[in-house]
Amino acid sequence: MIYYALALPMAVIWLAVTGSATLHNLLLGLVVSGLSLSLIREQTKTTGYPVRPLRVSLLIGLFFVELAKSAFKVAVLVVKPKMEIKPGIFAYPLTVKGDFEIALLANLITLTPGTLSVDVSEDRKTLYVHALDCSDVEGARRDIAEGFERRIREAFE
Repeated sequence: MIYYALALPMAVIWLAVTGSATLHNLLLGLVVSGLSLSLIREQTKTTGYPVRPLRVSLLIGLFFVELAKSAFKVAVLVVKPKMEIKPGIFAYPLTVKGDFEIALLANLITLTPGTLSVDVSEDRKTLYVHALDCSDVEGARRDIAEGFERRIREAFE
């Protein structure tokens, strides 16, 4: 039942990404959403995740807000005549435990402009993140912990 509740927001995102809000495109989005969710059905079933649709919606909303903010920051950096950036890789200590949550966090970080998930430690306790500007590593860690990671825990734990 929860997969049906997740398929509709995913189909709406499909409409936004494709830029076409037709009935045929909505139906295609529902099919693609259903197929995507069926691929992860076994992983979520075996771990027994209690999925909370409202919390998932808040996570999606947070992603779009962070996407807009970071895209703006990267655009400002690129437009400046002298780029004063300090790129680097930092270790982020994970509080999420399951493979699904770690993969979701890593993907959300990678999809946000200016950051890229590089690797996860063997013990799955540390995520290595490349950032375009590592001048405030503690601030970046705090943003991830209070943003994406907190919302993931609220939605799936």
